[in-house]
Amino acid sequence: MTTDFLERLAMQADRIPDASALGTVGERALTYRELVDTVGRVAYNLGAAGFRPGDRMLFSIRPSVSSVTLVFGVIAAGGTIVFVDPGVGPELFAQRVKLVEPTWAATESLLYAVSGPLAGFGRRRGLSLPRFGALDVRHIHSGPWLPGTPSGSIPLRRFTGAAAGTATVPADPEAAALIVFTSGTTDEPKAVVHSRASLGAGLAAMSGRTSLAPGAFLHTEQLMMGLPALMAGARWAMPPYPRFGTHIDPVRFTQALHSATHAFYTPADLAVALDALESGAISPPPYLRQVALGGAPVTPALLRRARKSLPSTEFLAIYGMTEILPVAVTNDVAKLAHSGDLLGAPVPGVVARIADDGELVLAGPNLCRGYLGADPLPEVRTGDLARWDGDQLVLTGRKKDMMIRGKTNIYPGLYEPVITAIDGVREAIMIGIPDEIGDERIVLAVVTDPDAGDVAALLRARLPQIIDTTAVPDDIVIVDRIPTSGRTNKPDRAALREVLRERLT
Repeated sequence: MTTDFLERLAMQADRIPDASALGTVGERALTYRELVDTVGRVAYNLGAAGFRPGDRMLFSIRPSVSSVTLVFGVIAAGGTIVFVDPGVGPELFAQRVKLVEPTWAATESLLYAVSGPLAGFGRRRGLSLPRFGALDVRHIHSGPWLPGTPSGSIPLRRFTGAAAGTATVPADPEAAALIVFTSGTTDEPKAVVHSRASLGAGLAAMSGRTSLAPGAFLHTEQLMMGLPALMAGARWAMPPYPRFGTHIDPVRFTQALHSATHAFYTPADLAVALDALESGAISPPPYLRQVALGGAPVTPALLRRARKSLPSTEFLAIYGMTEILPVAVTNDVAKLAHSGDLLGAPVPGVVARIADDGELVLAGPNLCRGYLGADPLPEVRTGDLARWDGDQLVLTGRKKDMMIRGKTNIYPGLYEPVITAIDGVREAIMIGIPDEIGDERIVLAVVTDPDAGDVAALLRARLPQIIDTTAVPDDIVIVDRIPTSGRTNKPDRAALREVLRERLT
Protein backbone atom coordinates (compact mmCIF):
# COMPACT_ATOMS: atom_id res chain seq x y z
CA MET A 1 0.00 0.00 0.00
CA THR A 2 1.22 3.51 -0.80
CA THR A 3 2.73 5.52 2.04
CA ASP A 4 2.08 8.93 0.44
CA PHE A 5 -0.48 10.47 2.75
CA LEU A 6 -2.32 12.42 0.03
CA GLU A 7 -2.69 9.28 -2.07
CA ARG A 8 -3.93 7.37 0.98
CA LEU A 9 -6.40 10.16 1.70
CA ALA A 10 -7.71 9.88 -1.87
CA MET A 11 -8.08 6.12 -1.40
CA GLN A 12 -10.22 6.71 1.67
CA ALA A 13 -12.35 9.15 -0.32
CA ASP A 14 -12.97 6.41 -2.89
CA ARG A 15 -13.72 3.82 -0.21
CA ILE A 16 -15.82 5.85 2.26
CA PRO A 17 -16.69 9.08 0.40
CA ASP A 18 -19.56 10.12 2.66
CA ALA A 19 -17.93 9.38 6.02
CA SER A 20 -17.08 12.37 8.23
CA ALA A 21 -13.41 13.25 7.93
CA LEU A 22 -12.40 16.68 9.28
CA GLY A 23 -14.19 19.30 11.30
CA THR A 24 -14.27 21.55 14.33
CA VAL A 25 -16.07 20.46 17.49
CA GLY A 26 -19.71 21.54 17.31
CA GLU A 27 -19.70 22.08 13.55
CA ARG A 28 -20.44 19.89 10.53
CA ALA A 29 -17.40 17.94 9.36
CA LEU A 30 -16.18 17.68 5.79
CA THR A 31 -16.69 14.24 4.33
CA TYR A 32 -13.71 12.40 2.90
CA ARG A 33 -14.79 13.27 -0.65
CA GLU A 34 -15.30 16.92 0.28
CA LEU A 35 -11.90 17.03 1.99
CA VAL A 36 -10.05 15.59 -1.01
CA ASP A 37 -11.92 17.91 -3.39
CA THR A 38 -11.09 20.93 -1.20
CA VAL A 39 -7.40 20.02 -1.12
CA GLY A 40 -7.44 19.78 -4.93
CA ARG A 41 -9.04 23.21 -5.22
CA VAL A 42 -6.50 24.74 -2.83
CA ALA A 43 -3.60 23.27 -4.83
CA TYR A 44 -5.05 24.51 -8.12
CA ASN A 45 -5.79 28.00 -6.78
CA LEU A 46 -2.31 28.27 -5.31
CA GLY A 47 -0.81 27.50 -8.71
CA ALA A 48 -3.11 30.03 -10.39
CA ALA A 49 -1.90 32.65 -7.88
CA GLY A 50 1.75 31.99 -8.77
CA PHE A 51 2.73 29.33 -6.25
CA ARG A 52 5.32 26.99 -7.76
CA PRO A 53 6.69 23.54 -6.78
CA GLY A 54 9.57 24.07 -4.37
CA ASP A 55 8.12 27.27 -2.89
CA ARG A 56 8.23 27.51 0.89
CA MET A 57 5.34 28.95 2.89
CA LEU A 58 5.76 30.28 6.42
CA PHE A 59 2.76 29.05 8.35
CA SER A 60 1.42 30.82 11.46
CA ILE A 61 -2.27 29.88 11.57
CA ARG A 62 -3.82 27.97 14.45
CA PRO A 63 -5.35 24.59 13.53
CA SER A 64 -8.75 24.78 11.82
CA VAL A 65 -10.43 23.08 8.87
CA SER A 66 -9.30 25.80 6.47
CA SER A 67 -5.73 25.88 7.79
CA VAL A 68 -5.36 22.08 7.56
CA THR A 69 -6.65 22.07 3.97
CA LEU A 70 -4.15 24.82 3.17
CA VAL A 71 -1.32 22.66 4.59
CA PHE A 72 -2.45 19.72 2.47
CA GLY A 73 -2.92 21.94 -0.59
CA VAL A 74 0.58 23.42 -0.37
CA ILE A 75 2.10 19.93 -0.23
CA ALA A 76 -0.15 18.75 -3.08
CA ALA A 77 1.09 21.73 -5.12
CA GLY A 78 4.70 20.59 -4.60
CA GLY A 79 5.50 23.15 -1.94
CA THR A 80 6.80 23.09 1.61
CA ILE A 81 5.02 24.19 4.78
CA VAL A 82 7.34 25.89 7.28
CA PHE A 83 5.83 25.81 10.76
CA VAL A 84 6.99 28.86 12.65
CA ASP A 85 6.06 30.01 16.14
CA PRO A 86 5.31 33.76 16.11
CA GLY A 87 6.08 33.94 19.82
CA VAL A 88 9.78 33.09 19.58
CA GLY A 89 10.74 36.77 19.54
CA PRO A 90 11.67 39.08 16.65
CA GLU A 91 15.40 38.29 16.52
CA LEU A 92 15.07 34.51 16.48
CA PHE A 93 12.15 34.76 14.06
CA ALA A 94 14.29 36.86 11.69
CA GLN A 95 17.12 34.30 11.78
CA ARG A 96 14.69 31.49 11.01
CA VAL A 97 13.19 33.38 8.10
CA LYS A 98 16.69 34.07 6.77
CA LEU A 99 17.50 30.35 6.91
CA VAL A 100 14.38 29.07 5.11
CA GLU A 101 14.06 31.87 2.50
CA PRO A 102 10.27 31.64 2.15
CA THR A 103 8.39 33.06 -0.80
CA TRP A 104 4.93 32.91 0.82
CA ALA A 105 3.49 33.42 4.29
CA ALA A 106 0.12 32.34 5.67
CA THR A 107 -0.77 34.30 8.78
CA GLU A 108 -3.77 35.11 10.91
CA SER A 109 -4.89 38.69 10.28
CA LEU A 110 -4.83 39.26 14.05
CA LEU A 111 -1.05 38.67 14.00
CA TYR A 112 -0.61 41.33 11.33
CA ALA A 113 -2.51 43.76 13.53
CA VAL A 114 -0.85 43.08 16.88
CA SER A 115 2.64 43.02 15.33
CA GLY A 116 1.96 46.25 13.41
CA PRO A 117 -0.43 49.11 14.18
CA LEU A 118 -1.72 47.44 17.36
CA ALA A 119 1.73 46.45 18.67
CA GLY A 120 1.08 48.34 21.90
CA PHE A 121 -1.92 46.09 22.55
CA GLY A 122 0.26 43.04 21.98
CA ARG A 123 2.97 44.28 24.35
CA ARG A 124 0.37 44.85 27.08
CA ARG A 125 -0.56 41.16 26.72
CA GLY A 126 3.09 40.15 27.02
CA LEU A 127 3.59 39.62 23.26
CA SER A 128 6.74 40.67 21.45
CA LEU A 129 5.99 39.75 17.86
CA PRO A 130 7.90 40.07 14.59
CA ARG A 131 6.50 42.40 11.93
CA PHE A 132 4.68 39.88 9.76
CA GLY A 133 3.44 42.58 7.41
CA ALA A 134 7.01 43.62 6.61
CA LEU A 135 8.02 40.22 5.26
CA ASP A 136 8.99 40.42 1.58
CA VAL A 137 6.79 37.50 0.51
CA ARG A 138 3.37 36.83 -0.97
CA HIS A 139 0.85 36.98 1.85
CA ILE A 140 -2.25 34.91 2.68
CA HIS A 141 -4.36 35.96 5.65
CA SER A 142 -6.85 33.97 7.68
CA GLY A 143 -9.78 35.82 9.21
CA PRO A 144 -11.22 39.27 8.46
CA TRP A 145 -9.00 42.01 7.07
CA LEU A 146 -7.51 44.03 9.96
CA PRO A 147 -5.20 47.04 10.09
CA GLY A 148 -1.64 45.94 9.34
CA THR A 149 -2.66 43.26 6.84
CA PRO A 150 -0.57 43.88 3.69
CA SER A 151 -2.61 45.43 0.89
CA GLY A 152 -1.80 42.59 -1.51
CA SER A 153 -2.59 39.80 0.96
CA ILE A 154 -5.01 37.17 -0.37
CA PRO A 155 -7.82 35.91 1.91
CA LEU A 156 -7.51 32.22 2.69
CA ARG A 157 -11.11 31.64 1.61
CA ARG A 158 -10.08 32.45 -1.98
CA PHE A 159 -8.01 29.27 -2.04
CA THR A 160 -10.55 26.98 -0.40
CA GLY A 161 -13.38 28.24 -2.62
CA ALA A 162 -14.25 27.47 -6.22
CA ALA A 163 -11.51 26.50 -8.69
CA ALA A 164 -11.39 26.40 -12.48
CA GLY A 165 -9.63 23.04 -12.51
CA THR A 166 -7.64 20.54 -10.46
CA ALA A 167 -3.96 20.44 -9.64
CA THR A 168 -1.76 18.20 -11.79
CA VAL A 169 1.57 18.41 -9.93
CA PRO A 170 3.07 14.89 -9.83
CA ALA A 171 3.89 13.57 -6.36
CA ASP A 172 7.64 13.59 -5.63
CA PRO A 173 8.37 11.40 -2.58
CA GLU A 174 11.69 13.14 -1.98
CA ALA A 175 10.23 16.65 -2.12
CA ALA A 176 10.35 18.60 1.13
CA ALA A 177 6.86 18.64 2.65
CA LEU A 178 7.31 20.04 6.16
CA ILE A 179 9.98 22.11 7.88
CA VAL A 180 9.82 22.28 11.66
CA PHE A 181 12.24 24.20 13.87
CA THR A 182 13.73 22.58 16.93
CA SER A 183 14.78 24.48 20.04
CA GLY A 184 17.57 26.89 19.28
CA THR A 185 19.02 30.38 19.56
CA THR A 186 19.64 33.30 17.24
CA ASP A 187 23.16 31.94 16.73
CA GLU A 188 22.08 28.50 15.51
CA PRO A 189 18.52 28.05 14.26
CA LYS A 190 17.94 24.40 13.35
CA ALA A 191 15.25 23.30 10.93
CA VAL A 192 14.14 19.67 10.47
CA VAL A 193 13.10 18.83 6.90
CA HIS A 194 10.59 16.03 6.32
CA SER A 195 9.94 14.78 2.81
CA ARG A 196 6.64 13.38 1.59
CA ALA A 197 8.24 9.95 1.89
CA SER A 198 9.42 10.34 5.52
CA LEU A 199 6.10 11.91 6.51
CA GLY A 200 4.16 9.10 4.84
CA ALA A 201 6.37 6.44 6.43
CA GLY A 202 5.75 7.92 9.87
CA LEU A 203 2.00 7.84 9.33
CA ALA A 204 2.17 4.28 8.04
CA ALA A 205 4.17 3.28 11.13
CA MET A 206 1.31 4.47 13.34
CA SER A 207 -1.07 2.11 11.56
CA GLY A 208 -2.03 -0.70 13.88
CA ARG A 209 -0.50 1.03 16.91
CA THR A 210 -3.80 2.71 17.77
CA SER A 211 -7.42 1.54 17.54
CA LEU A 212 -8.28 4.32 15.08
CA ALA A 213 -10.54 2.96 12.34
CA PRO A 214 -13.69 3.93 10.43
CA GLY A 215 -16.28 4.99 12.98
CA ALA A 216 -13.70 6.24 15.50
CA PHE A 217 -13.81 9.91 16.52
CA LEU A 218 -10.50 11.60 17.42
CA HIS A 219 -10.40 14.92 19.25
CA THR A 220 -7.09 16.81 18.96
CA GLU A 221 -5.50 19.94 17.52
CA GLN A 222 -2.22 18.09 16.81
CA LEU A 223 -1.56 17.60 13.08
CA MET A 224 0.68 14.58 13.61
CA MET A 225 -2.10 12.79 15.50
CA GLY A 226 -4.94 13.99 13.25
CA LEU A 227 -3.24 12.70 10.11
CA PRO A 228 -3.11 9.06 11.30
CA ALA A 229 -6.83 9.32 12.04
CA LEU A 230 -7.53 10.38 8.46
CA MET A 231 -5.27 7.64 7.11
CA ALA A 232 -7.33 5.13 9.14
CA GLY A 233 -10.69 6.42 7.90
CA ALA A 234 -11.65 7.91 11.28
CA ARG A 235 -13.16 11.31 12.02
CA TRP A 236 -10.83 14.08 13.23
CA ALA A 237 -12.40 16.96 15.16
CA MET A 238 -10.37 19.97 16.34
CA PRO A 239 -11.27 21.98 19.45
CA PRO A 240 -11.90 25.69 18.88
CA TYR A 241 -9.10 27.98 20.00
CA PRO A 242 -9.62 30.94 22.33
CA ARG A 243 -9.70 34.27 20.53
CA PHE A 244 -6.27 35.12 21.89
CA GLY A 245 -3.52 32.66 22.67
CA THR A 246 -2.30 29.36 21.29
CA HIS A 247 -2.98 27.02 24.20
CA ILE A 248 -6.23 25.15 24.62
CA ASP A 249 -7.41 24.80 28.20
CA PRO A 250 -7.16 21.07 29.09
CA VAL A 251 -10.28 21.16 31.24
CA ARG A 252 -12.44 22.67 28.50
CA PHE A 253 -10.85 20.27 26.04
CA THR A 254 -11.90 17.33 28.23
CA GLN A 255 -15.41 18.72 28.70
CA ALA A 256 -15.78 18.81 24.91
CA LEU A 257 -15.09 15.06 24.52
CA HIS A 258 -18.83 14.31 24.42
CA SER A 259 -18.79 11.81 21.56
CA ALA A 260 -15.04 11.32 21.13
CA THR A 261 -13.65 7.81 21.22
CA HIS A 262 -10.00 8.93 21.01
CA ALA A 263 -7.98 11.93 22.19
CA PHE A 264 -4.40 13.17 22.48
CA TYR A 265 -2.85 14.88 25.51
CA THR A 266 0.59 15.93 26.60
CA PRO A 267 1.32 14.55 30.08
CA ALA A 268 1.16 18.06 31.56
CA ASP A 269 -2.28 18.72 30.04
CA LEU A 270 -3.59 15.34 31.14
CA ALA A 271 -2.52 16.11 34.70
CA VAL A 272 -4.59 19.32 34.65
CA ALA A 273 -7.60 17.42 33.29
CA LEU A 274 -7.20 14.73 35.95
CA ASP A 275 -7.24 17.39 38.67
CA ALA A 276 -10.67 18.48 37.41
CA LEU A 277 -11.93 14.90 37.10
CA GLU A 278 -10.72 13.95 40.58
CA SER A 279 -12.33 17.00 42.16
CA GLY A 280 -15.65 16.31 40.46
CA ALA A 281 -15.52 19.62 38.59
CA ILE A 282 -16.11 17.77 35.31
CA SER A 283 -17.48 14.34 34.38
CA PRO A 284 -15.56 11.58 32.59
CA PRO A 285 -16.09 11.46 28.82
CA PRO A 286 -18.57 8.60 28.29
CA TYR A 287 -17.19 7.06 25.07
CA LEU A 288 -13.44 7.65 25.40
CA ARG A 289 -11.72 4.35 24.52
CA GLN A 290 -8.12 5.39 23.94
CA VAL A 291 -5.88 8.33 24.83
CA ALA A 292 -2.49 8.85 23.19
CA LEU A 293 0.17 10.61 25.26
CA GLY A 294 3.31 12.18 23.85
CA GLY A 295 5.69 15.10 23.83
CA ALA A 296 7.19 14.32 27.26
CA PRO A 297 7.88 11.31 29.50
CA VAL A 298 4.81 9.43 30.68
CA THR A 299 5.35 8.57 34.34
CA PRO A 300 3.84 5.65 36.29
CA ALA A 301 2.30 8.11 38.77
CA LEU A 302 0.40 9.85 35.98
CA LEU A 303 -0.79 6.56 34.48
CA ARG A 304 -2.06 5.31 37.83
CA ARG A 305 -4.07 8.51 38.29
CA ALA A 306 -5.41 8.29 34.74
CA ARG A 307 -6.54 4.66 35.11
CA LYS A 308 -8.32 5.50 38.34
CA SER A 309 -10.26 8.43 36.81
CA LEU A 310 -10.83 6.78 33.42
CA PRO A 311 -10.88 3.02 34.06
CA SER A 312 -12.45 2.16 30.70
CA THR A 313 -9.81 4.04 28.69
CA GLU A 314 -6.54 2.65 27.33
CA PHE A 315 -3.53 4.95 27.47
CA LEU A 316 -0.76 4.84 24.87
CA ALA A 317 2.69 6.30 25.50
CA ILE A 318 4.23 7.41 22.19
CA TYR A 319 7.99 7.91 22.04
CA GLY A 320 9.51 9.92 19.23
CA MET A 321 11.14 13.20 18.30
CA THR A 322 10.78 15.89 15.67
CA GLU A 323 13.37 14.15 13.50
CA ILE A 324 11.68 10.74 13.60
CA LEU A 325 8.11 10.02 14.69
CA PRO A 326 6.95 7.59 15.91
CA VAL A 327 9.74 5.43 17.31
CA ALA A 328 7.96 3.18 19.80
CA VAL A 329 4.49 2.85 21.31
CA THR A 330 3.44 1.02 24.47
CA ASN A 331 0.33 1.03 26.62
CA ASP A 332 -0.46 1.67 30.26
CA VAL A 333 -0.68 -2.01 31.22
CA ALA A 334 2.77 -2.88 29.85
CA LYS A 335 4.38 0.30 31.12
CA LEU A 336 3.09 -0.11 34.68
CA ALA A 337 4.06 -3.77 34.73
CA HIS A 338 7.68 -3.03 33.82
CA SER A 339 10.28 -2.15 36.43
CA GLY A 340 11.95 0.42 34.16
CA ASP A 341 10.85 3.25 31.89
CA LEU A 342 9.47 1.08 29.08
CA LEU A 343 9.27 2.63 25.60
CA GLY A 344 8.16 -0.52 23.77
CA ALA A 345 9.35 -2.25 20.64
CA PRO A 346 10.39 0.00 17.73
CA VAL A 347 7.60 0.43 15.20
CA PRO A 348 8.04 -1.38 11.85
CA GLY A 349 10.85 0.12 9.79
CA VAL A 350 12.63 1.89 12.63
CA VAL A 351 16.16 0.64 13.23
CA ALA A 352 17.39 1.29 16.77
CA ARG A 353 20.86 0.72 18.14
CA ILE A 354 22.56 1.51 21.43
CA ALA A 355 25.87 3.35 21.01
CA ASP A 356 28.94 2.49 23.09
CA ASP A 357 28.09 5.27 25.54
CA GLY A 358 24.52 4.00 25.94
CA GLU A 359 22.87 6.62 23.73
CA LEU A 360 19.87 5.54 21.65
CA VAL A 361 20.50 6.05 17.91
CA LEU A 362 17.72 5.75 15.34
CA ALA A 363 17.22 5.37 11.59
CA GLY A 364 14.42 4.32 9.28
CA PRO A 365 12.16 5.48 6.45
CA ASN A 366 10.38 7.94 8.76
CA LEU A 367 13.66 9.69 9.62
CA CYS A 368 13.69 13.27 8.36
CA ARG A 369 15.72 14.12 5.27
CA GLY A 370 18.04 16.15 7.48
CA TYR A 371 18.50 19.68 8.74
CA LEU A 372 18.03 22.55 6.32
CA GLY A 373 21.35 23.57 4.82
CA ALA A 374 23.17 20.47 6.13
CA ASP A 375 24.10 17.09 4.66
CA PRO A 376 21.49 14.28 4.59
CA LEU A 377 20.99 12.61 7.96
CA PRO A 378 21.62 8.82 7.89
CA GLU A 379 20.66 8.40 11.56
CA VAL A 380 19.84 10.58 14.53
CA ARG A 381 21.22 10.56 18.05
CA THR A 382 18.35 11.01 20.49
CA GLY A 383 20.14 12.42 23.52
CA ASP A 384 18.47 9.61 25.50
CA LEU A 385 20.19 6.66 27.16
CA ALA A 386 18.49 3.30 26.68
CA ARG A 387 18.90 -0.47 26.89
CA TRP A 388 17.25 -3.49 25.32
CA ASP A 389 14.91 -5.76 27.25
CA GLY A 390 14.31 -8.50 24.71
CA ASP A 391 12.96 -6.72 21.66
CA GLN A 392 11.76 -3.71 23.66
CA LEU A 393 13.52 -0.46 24.46
CA VAL A 394 13.83 0.82 28.01
CA LEU A 395 14.88 4.40 28.75
CA THR A 396 17.63 4.63 31.36
CA GLY A 397 18.42 8.35 31.47
CA ARG A 398 19.39 11.39 29.49
CA LYS A 399 22.58 12.54 27.85
CA LYS A 400 23.87 16.11 27.70
CA ASP A 401 21.66 17.28 30.57
CA MET A 402 18.54 17.52 28.41
CA MET A 403 15.44 18.92 30.14
CA ILE A 404 11.81 18.57 29.13
CA ARG A 405 9.11 21.21 29.44
CA GLY A 406 5.72 20.33 28.01
CA LYS A 407 6.40 19.06 24.48
CA THR A 408 9.86 20.65 24.16
CA ASN A 409 13.29 19.07 24.67
CA ILE A 410 15.62 21.73 26.05
CA TYR A 411 19.38 21.28 25.79
CA PRO A 412 21.12 23.77 28.11
CA GLY A 413 24.30 23.64 26.04
CA LEU A 414 22.44 25.50 23.29
CA TYR A 415 21.54 28.41 25.53
CA GLU A 416 24.19 28.80 28.22
CA PRO A 417 26.89 30.27 25.92
CA VAL A 418 24.39 32.80 24.55
CA ILE A 419 23.32 33.82 28.07
CA THR A 420 26.91 34.04 29.33
CA ALA A 421 27.70 36.49 26.51
CA ILE A 422 25.24 39.04 27.95
CA ASP A 423 26.85 41.95 29.81
CA GLY A 424 26.96 41.39 33.55
CA VAL A 425 26.77 37.58 33.37
CA ARG A 426 29.88 35.71 34.49
CA GLU A 427 28.47 32.17 34.57
CA ALA A 428 25.08 30.74 33.64
CA ILE A 429 23.80 27.20 34.18
CA MET A 430 20.30 25.94 33.37
CA ILE A 431 18.89 22.97 35.25
CA GLY A 432 15.51 21.28 35.46
CA ILE A 433 13.67 20.43 38.65
CA PRO A 434 11.24 17.60 37.77
CA ASP A 435 7.73 17.18 39.10
CA GLU A 436 5.64 14.04 39.49
CA ILE A 437 4.32 14.07 35.91
CA GLY A 438 7.75 14.24 34.26
CA ASP A 439 7.61 17.94 33.40
CA GLU A 440 10.44 20.16 34.59
CA ARG A 441 10.67 23.63 36.05
CA ILE A 442 13.54 25.37 34.27
CA VAL A 443 15.81 27.33 36.61
CA LEU A 444 18.70 29.55 35.52
CA ALA A 445 21.51 29.98 38.04
CA VAL A 446 23.65 33.05 37.34
CA VAL A 447 26.93 34.31 38.76
CA THR A 448 27.12 38.04 38.02
CA ASP A 449 30.00 40.44 37.58
CA PRO A 450 30.63 42.69 40.58
CA ASP A 451 28.54 45.87 40.49
CA ALA A 452 26.59 44.54 37.50
CA GLY A 453 23.26 45.86 38.72
CA ASP A 454 19.95 43.99 38.44
CA VAL A 455 21.08 41.23 36.08
CA ALA A 456 18.00 39.11 36.78
CA ALA A 457 15.71 41.89 35.52
CA LEU A 458 17.93 42.38 32.47
CA LEU A 459 17.76 38.67 31.65
CA ARG A 460 13.98 38.51 32.06
CA ALA A 461 13.66 41.27 29.47
CA ARG A 462 16.40 40.06 27.13
CA LEU A 463 16.06 36.26 27.00
CA PRO A 464 12.68 36.10 25.20
CA GLN A 465 14.32 38.03 22.36
CA ILE A 466 17.29 35.74 21.79
CA ILE A 467 16.25 32.20 22.75
CA ASP A 468 13.17 30.06 22.20
CA THR A 469 10.33 31.19 24.41
CA THR A 470 9.82 27.51 25.25
CA ALA A 471 13.28 27.55 26.88
CA VAL A 472 12.93 30.82 28.82
CA PRO A 473 13.55 29.89 32.48
CA ASP A 474 10.75 29.85 35.02
CA ASP A 475 13.12 31.20 37.67
CA ILE A 476 16.36 33.19 37.58
CA VAL A 477 18.46 32.78 40.72
CA ILE A 478 21.61 34.77 41.45
CA VAL A 479 24.23 32.61 43.17
CA ASP A 480 27.70 33.32 44.49
CA ARG A 481 29.22 30.30 42.74
CA ILE A 482 28.37 27.28 40.62
CA PRO A 483 29.29 23.98 42.33
CA THR A 484 31.92 21.99 40.44
CA SER A 485 33.25 18.45 40.51
CA GLY A 486 35.99 16.29 39.02
CA ARG A 487 39.51 17.09 37.94
CA THR A 488 38.25 19.47 35.26
CA ASN A 489 35.97 21.39 37.65
CA LYS A 490 32.95 20.64 35.50
CA PRO A 491 29.70 22.26 36.74
CA ASP A 492 28.05 19.85 39.17
CA ARG A 493 24.47 20.07 37.99
CA ALA A 494 23.19 17.55 40.52
CA ALA A 495 24.60 19.57 43.43
CA LEU A 496 23.30 22.80 41.91
CA ARG A 497 19.85 21.23 41.51
CA GLU A 498 19.71 20.49 45.23
CA VAL A 499 20.87 24.01 46.14
CA LEU A 500 18.23 25.56 43.94
CA ARG A 501 15.53 23.15 45.10
CA GLU A 502 16.15 24.37 48.66
CA ARG A 503 16.20 28.02 47.57
CA LEU A 504 12.87 27.70 45.74
CA THR A 505 10.93 25.74 48.37
